[in-house]
Amino acid sequence: MEYKGIQKIHQGDYITRYDVYYETANGRNKKYEMISRNPQIEAPEQIRKGKPDAVVMIIHDESGEQLLLNYEYRMAVGEWVYNFPAGLIDSGETYTEAAARELREETGLHLERISEVWKESYSAVGFSNEKTVVTVGIAAGDIRPSDSDMEEIRAGWYTREEVRTLLEQAVFAARTQAYCALWSRG
Repeated sequence: MEYKGIQKIHQGDYITRYDVYYETANGRNKKYEMISRNPQIEAPEQIRKGKPDAVVMIIHDESGEQLLLNYEYRMAVGEWVYNFPAGLIDSGETYTEAAARELREETGLHLERISEVWKESYSAVGFSNEKTVVTVGIAAGDIRPSDSDMEEIRAGWYTREEVRTLLEQAVFAARTQAYCALWSRG
C-alpha cells in the first residue's frame, strides 16, 4: 500500500473528517474516510500519532468484588449503553489527572489509586486514529449524577453475577463488553 495524500473534509468542534488517498498493492487507487481529534493532519506520520487523546477507567471497589459501570445514552448509536467511565485528556493534563477528573465529573467518585496502566491503544481502528490510555484502579465515595448537562450517565457498582446478567440482556461498548465478560468469570 502506498500513501498518496490526505484531504480535510470537515472541521467539527471535537473531530475532523479526512479522506486518505492511497494505492493498493495491485495498483488500484482508493479513498479511505477517517476521523481524528487532530485538526491539522497533512502527512502520514501525523496520522500515526504519539500522544493519547482520551483515558478509559476500569474501576473496582476496595474489595475488588464490584466493578463500576456507566449506563449512558450515546448519541452516535441512539441508545443507552454500558460503558466504562472515560473522557478526553485536556491540554496540559496528564492521563492520571484526566482519569481523576473524568471519574469525579461522571460519577462523583474519588480515584483512590491507579494500580495498572495499559499500553496505549486505538479506540476504533476502522475509522479513527483516536488513541486511549486505559487505567485500572480503585475508587471510593458516593455515586452522584454527572455534573455535565451534556451527558446522560447513570453510574453504578456491579457484582460479577450482575455483570453476567447484564451481558445477556444489555448493550455494551465493545471494550467494556470484552473486559466484563472476562472479569465476570473470575
